Amino acid sequence: MSADQQSALRPVYPVRTSRLLLRPLTVGDVDALLAYRSRPDVCRYVPFEPMTREVINERLASLWANTELTDEGQALTLGVELAGTGELVGDVVLFWHSRLHRGGEIGWVVNPDFGGQGYATEAAHALLGLGFDGLGLHRVIARIDERNGPSAKLAQRLGMRQEARLVHNEFFKGEWSTELDFAMLAEEWPAYRGA
Repeated sequence: MSADQQSALRPVYPVRTSRLLLRPLTVGDVDALLAYRSRPDVCRYVPFEPMTREVINERLASLWANTELTDEGQALTLGVELAGTGELVGDVVLFWHSRLHRGGEIGWVVNPDFGGQGYATEAAHALLGLGFDGLGLHRVIARIDERNGPSAKLAQRLGMRQEARLVHNEFFKGEWSTELDFAMLAEEWPAYRGA
């Protein structure tokens, strides 16, 4: 393991940005999660179907219960809360794909009622910080359905570069989809860390 590779990520919560608090999701978030994760328009280009209250409760007890990353193959999902009001406006996820290759991936979902205010960009930027500065990742990717233009623009605002356009690479929700792959390297992160 190299000097800059960490063995685990154990964030101190909440992770603060200028307007947001990133923190583990709780059972108190069910209604806020349901408000956007149950919407077909929100789920259109992401790898899950509209969720019910039961599915959200199951996820809270399993996949979303993780508050640290201790090994590859794990994911850390954090709620995005407005620091000023305490409202949950979305969630972000950091996947640790490979310890050997120091690879990870980020994703984001925001309630459209709070869209257009830069919350997703701010939260995803903080997640890049956790990946690069906290976990010592070498490379972080974001995989986006080409039809999801706002998410592709968000990845670009983060400083991620588009590396691939995979035409009809996946049969996704009943149709062939084209995937855009974005990435950033640890050596590129310092130029964007303070952004």
